[in-house]
Amino acid sequence: MSHEGIRIVSKDEADRERAPAQPLPRIAITPEKVRVLLTEGKGLEIDWQDGHKSAWNFAWLRDACPCATCVDERIKEGRKIGQPHSRATELLPMYKPLAKPASAHAVGRYALQFNWLDGHSSGIYSWEYLRRNCQCRECTFAESESKGTPN
Repeated sequence: MSHEGIRIVSKDEADRERAPAQPLPRIAITPEKVRVLLTEGKGLEIDWQDGHKSAWNFAWLRDACPCATCVDERIKEGRKIGQPHSRATELLPMYKPLAKPASAHAVGRYALQFNWLDGHSSGIYSWEYLRRNCQCRECTFAESESKGTPN
């Protein structure tokens, strides 16, 4: 619920927003190798300097856009990072093309920016944001174990 710049949130949400994330070691958020698999339409793969390997598909990345507009929309809808919009059940569902960027480029030495085919391009995916939201089996398992809920 919000009124003219005031947003009312639950206690859990307020605690999450206030709680500072533990800093990740620099080696954990510094990419060794970055592959944007545009031609294949697969997604993004990063090999980190600490030896960890991460991969995200384009649909997840689009639904996890870190721009202010997308974050506000996710909060209002109660969606997690990377969780798609709920789709209305339609008698004849309309075709929705798969999320895919037209291009991607580095933003300084700290992030990637995608120019999505749907026209959206304001999200800047920092290395830290990507590492904190790693979708590999090891990280998603560790997250579900720490929260006590399955993914």
